Parts: sequence; C-alpha cells; structure tokens
Amino acid sequence: MTSIDLLAHDYWQARLDASPTERHLLGDYRDVGHFEDASRAAEDRLVATLRDFAARAEAVDPTGLDVQQGLTRRLIADAARSLADLLDTPLADLVADPVHGPQVSWAIVLPMLTIPDAQAAAAMPAKLDGMGDHLHALAQRAREGLARGWTPPRFAVEGTIDQIDALLALPLEQDPLLRTAALPDGVDEEGFRARISCVLAERLRPGWATLRDVLREEVLPASRPDELPGLVHLPGGEDAYARCLRFYTTTTLTAQQIHDLGLAQVAALAEEYRALGPEVVGSDDLERIFAAMREDPALHFTTGEELVERSRTALSRAESVAPEWFRRVNQAPCVVEGTLAGPKAFYYPPAADGSRGGTFFVNIADPTSWGRFELEAMAYHEGVPGHHLQLALAAELPDTFPEFRRHDHHTAYAEGWGLYSERLSDEMGLYSEPIDRLGMLSADSMRACRLVVDTGLHALGWTRQEAVDYMLANSPLTEGVVRPEIDRYICTPGQATSYMVGRLEIQRIRREAQARLGDRFDVRDFHAAVLESGSLPLGILDEHVRAALP
Repeated sequence: MTSIDLLAHDYWQARLDASPTERHLLGDYRDVGHFEDASRAAEDRLVATLRDFAARAEAVDPTGLDVQQGLTRRLIADAARSLADLLDTPLADLVADPVHGPQVSWAIVLPMLTIPDAQAAAAMPAKLDGMGDHLHALAQRAREGLARGWTPPRFAVEGTIDQIDALLALPLEQDPLLRTAALPDGVDEEGFRARISCVLAERLRPGWATLRDVLREEVLPASRPDELPGLVHLPGGEDAYARCLRFYTTTTLTAQQIHDLGLAQVAALAEEYRALGPEVVGSDDLERIFAAMREDPALHFTTGEELVERSRTALSRAESVAPEWFRRVNQAPCVVEGTLAGPKAFYYPPAADGSRGGTFFVNIADPTSWGRFELEAMAYHEGVPGHHLQLALAAELPDTFPEFRRHDHHTAYAEGWGLYSERLSDEMGLYSEPIDRLGMLSADSMRACRLVVDTGLHALGWTRQEAVDYMLANSPLTEGVVRPEIDRYICTPGQATSYMVGRLEIQRIRREAQARLGDRFDVRDFHAAVLESGSLPLGILDEHVRAALP
C-alpha cells in the first residue's frame, strides 16, 4: 500500500468503528454485536479523530500522486473536516425527531442487517443491548441540550413521545424489533427469538421509557413553539446552520444565496407548468393545475399493490435503455418493496459482500396520498438512472480504489444526481405520458421550495405555518404531504437544500462540458466522469470533470 492508500484504509475503518450499523449494512460482520455510541464523549473522540485525518491528508505531498490518489487525498481532508465541523455543534442534543428518530428508523434498518452465520446470530442480542445503551445516551444528550439552551420544537417532542408510547403499548411479541433478517440454517430460531425478546424486555423497553420520560418531564416544558422552529432561534444557531449548509451542499453558498436560488427556480417552474397544463388538465392557470393535481381522484392511486407494481415496471423500463446512456451500468439488482414506515420513498444500497441488492422502498401506508403523476419520477430518482445506478456503480469500483471511495456519501452529489436523473429520464424518453412529465415538475417544485423554506425556517426566522403556506402556494403538493415535509426540514436542518443545489451544479458542469467539447461531447463520457470515481463534493466534481473531459 502507498501512504495515501494506507491513510484511506485507516480513515474508513475509523469511520466504521464509529458506525457499526453501517459496517454491518455493508456486509462486514466484525462488529455485529455493537451499536453506535451516542454519548458526547464518543462524539468528541470522533471529532478529534476526523480532524487528525484531515491534517494527515493535507500533509501528504501531492507530487507524484496519480489522478485517483490525488482525489483520495483531497476527499479525506474535505470530508473529515466537514463532518467534524458539523459534529462540533449541539445538533445531536436535539434528540426529538418524529421523522427519522430511532423509534421510526430502527424497525426499518434492523431487518436489513444480514445474519450470515451462527456466530453473527449469537452476537445480535448484544447489538440490541447496545441499542438500549444508545437510548439512555440520547436521554442524557437531551439534558445536555437543555443546559446549553438547545431545545427542540414542541411538535417534535410531542410526536416523539407519542411514537414511543405507541411502541411501548404493543405486546412484547409484536415489538417491531423482533423482526430481524432471516436466520441461517442450523440456528435455533426459537432460542434466538427468546434471547432477543429478553433483551427487548430488560434493556430496550426501559431505554425507550427513560428517553420518553426525559422528553415529557424535562424537555417538553422548555420546548420551542411553532413560531420559533428554526436554528436561528438557538444560541449559536446561525453558525450551526451555516455548517449544515456547508456539509450538505458541499459548497460555500450562504443561506440567503440558497434562498434566492430557490425563489428563481420556483418562478421558472411556474412557466413550465403553464406550458404543460393545457395538455394534461386543460388549463394553463397555475392554481387550477395545482388543484387538479391535488384533488382529482383519477390522478391518485388507491392501492399499495399498484404503487409497488408500477414502480417495478418503471424501473424495468429504465434498466432496459440505460446502456444507451452510460458506459457502465450497475451489476447489483434493485428490488422494490412496500413499507408502512419512513419517508414517502427511500433507498438502501447493496451490501458490499453481495448478500443483498439495492432496495427502493415505497411507503404504501396511504396510497391515496400518491399522485399517479409523481410515481415515475420517484422511481427514476430512487432506482435507475438515479440512486441505485449511482451507488451501485460506486460500490462496484475496482479494487484499486480505497474502500471509502466505494461507499462514502456526499449528500449534494447523491441527491443532486437523483434529481438530475429525473430530468435525464425525460431525455431518455422514459416518462410514459404527459401526466408523468407533470410529475417531474412536481418533484422539482418540492426541491425548489425546499431551498426557500429550509433557509426561511433556519436563517430568516420563518414560523412553521409560514413554511407550510409557502409550499402550498408554490407547489401541487397536498397539505397532508407538505406538513410532514416541513417537519422534516425543521428536524434535519440543511439536508433538504442539497437536492436542487446538487442538480443545478451537475447541469452547469454538463453545459460547460458541452460548450467546451462541441461535437466531441458524448453524454456517456460525461456520465462516466461524474459517476465512475465515487461520490465527490461538488467543487471537486467540477475540477474532476474538467480534467477528464478537457
């Protein structure tokens, strides 16, 4: 190994040491019996480790490094410092999160943790024991946040309490954390379930109760009202939000610049709706177009089965033409599964050992909330040519690439690619009908509005209702969709800005490559330059594409 390869190996192992669940999801089973340490001491140790890696990467002499080694050096320095800067805030003290909190996410993730052999099965009860420790640590972090003046919004506290109460009200035999991955042959399933049940009763449920009690008795009385939901209302909140934006967008754009960018995108989309509206809903009036998309029963699904089946059909259609647009396509399969929990749609990448392909989850809890027009854009975003193709290609990079280059994740790159894929799918002729192209605009509206409302909430002091009102007025989304979206932005500051910022940057890089190359431009070469070096911060991506396509 060269010095930079060794540094990359050590960096990735340090990251996975702090994230045993990610290590397990990737098919590395050395930490099956461990779970994330949520204590402040563990977070402080990780921050110090990350800053050390950033300094060590910068100290490597770039002279003599090849292109990919140079990228590795820059990626370690950039990613380690950006994550350390984010962790060096009190954000982790805001433990109340009814959107992505453990009371929601663990039941989704646990069945995805493959159990390949008897040794891994024997270690699983210890993992759940660690989850109990994690809950007690979250309760302590909530108390630390109170002491620093960092209190969550009231709706988030109340929602989290209600979700934990509902979980604890279930009979033990119905606890969702009993649903693990399939057991290998030779493992006594009855004994395994008995051991898991014991840990749930003795460690997890007391942990849930402790977290709930701290939230209800200590955090809730000090929580913020709906009029003060953003970070700007917390001590040091403006700086924390600026770090969120740097981390998620991988740019130096300010909150005001992102806000203005969103306003411009919303205005441009209004013209696209007016151009397509007469063909689909018989009107070019924006309010009438939005009303039809929200209210016309014919434009909405009725069953979860149809949602899943239509998603599979769209994904199959995209996979059939992908080779015409990409030099390489993914080898790992992608399956579509319905779920009753989590966001409206989401994706988990394949395991590195090939034990599990990629999975595109469609939330079928309320099929009528899905417009027929929005499904294809979502399938292309989450599957092919979107997240599955991008993440599977990264995972399938040659062994000469450091492991972290195959699995690391920059949100603006990944989500920017997902949103770029929705427009690319239009170029590829994938949308079945004009109504499906209207769904592409609807998806764009959500992401453009996100730029406005996320910055409005966390930098400009908007109320929760102001954010809801803006999104309802400037997108075809229903109030039932908008309110959870706004709550997501409040609970995860900055993340939602990454989608449109990333897409616009990828499109800009492509336009400049087309202008530079003229007749020599081949979209397959552009896609190869973007995808075949793994996830890159946007500034580094720009430089890399310029070098690859001079």
